[in-house]
Amino acid sequence: MSKLSTNPKDYELLVDSPGRINIIGEHTDYNNGFVLPTAIDKKIRFMFKKNGSDTVCNLYSANFDTSYTFSLEDVSPGDQQWANYILGVIHGVQQHTDKLRGFDCVLDSNIPVGSGISSSAALECGLGFGVNELFDCGLDRITITKIGQKAEHDYVGTKCGIMDQFASVMSKEGNVILLDCQSLEYKYVPIHIKPYKILLLNTNVSHNLADGEYNKRRAQCESGVAIIQSKYSNVNSLRDVSPEMLAEFKNEMDDVVYNRCSYVVDEKVRVLDTVEALNNNDLARMGKNMYKTHEGLSKLYEVSCPELDFLVEFSKGYNEVIGSRVMGGGFGGCTINIIHEDAVEKFTKEAEKAYFEKFNIKLTAFEANPSEGTSIVK
Repeated sequence: MSKLSTNPKDYELLVDSPGRINIIGEHTDYNNGFVLPTAIDKKIRFMFKKNGSDTVCNLYSANFDTSYTFSLEDVSPGDQQWANYILGVIHGVQQHTDKLRGFDCVLDSNIPVGSGISSSAALECGLGFGVNELFDCGLDRITITKIGQKAEHDYVGTKCGIMDQFASVMSKEGNVILLDCQSLEYKYVPIHIKPYKILLLNTNVSHNLADGEYNKRRAQCESGVAIIQSKYSNVNSLRDVSPEMLAEFKNEMDDVVYNRCSYVVDEKVRVLDTVEALNNNDLARMGKNMYKTHEGLSKLYEVSCPELDFLVEFSKGYNEVIGSRVMGGGFGGCTINIIHEDAVEKFTKEAEKAYFEKFNIKLTAFEANPSEGTSIVK
């Protein structure tokens, strides 16, 4: 196949699909808990057009200068991981409709890959949203989020929760989403953080969640739930467990499983407390909860790493930073920091210097602004 045109004028439909941040509520989504994410102003732009064929689909990634062609008659996982996200979504859409036909799609991203702001969900949701519009499939936004999640489970091998896809598709500018991952009920919570900003510090340490650690945490939580169910048959997930209930089983679980469960149960309480803090414009309380979350992720859930721990500890030396923690799956990626706008430049420079001296790795920093979810540009 010849390389697709990258001129927007050559395409029928342009879609922006954003990455996301999560203020608090990490590793709780697959435990049916609460999360507090929002889409941000870092996005993948998709350009779509029908190509007149019944089955041939051509894709081109401008970032990686890579083309991929597949047939709608053979949508099965292959050996290219980025393509598997796409194939998983197309397979999911095909379960709902027979309207799909051949199309061309060019994608171009300014989402830093491996930074924990979910470029994968942006890819899944932008593609699902785009083909739904292009072929008038009639799928609603919630269905598109579920298709994205299932693609990641079945075609990529990461048993992720629904949060990333939900935030990418459903976000509203100037708000975070309090999402109940059990019922998928949600409400928008206005986030007024001026004169503070959201600053992400990317460790530039890469992680691959599909290589087992993420799925291992999920299995450990499930084994804890199975022990609790021996006494409390109405418990279906850690969402249903209170700190007091969990304490009853301390001697029946091994330390690792108990620690994993402790973190998740405590995090549920912190998320709801943070919503209350935002409603009262109490940013200091939100920041304290973020620091507590990091401690739990590092010590109890063990998904941090020396680079992330260093940056969170470093932030504590600045009164202008009121909260910091690892964000995303962990094992690398970003810290999310709530920092006074006057201190962003100084803090960033000093963090970059200290980080390089410690690890000999260059830090990258970028601001993130809560923004609209997946949307049509033209």
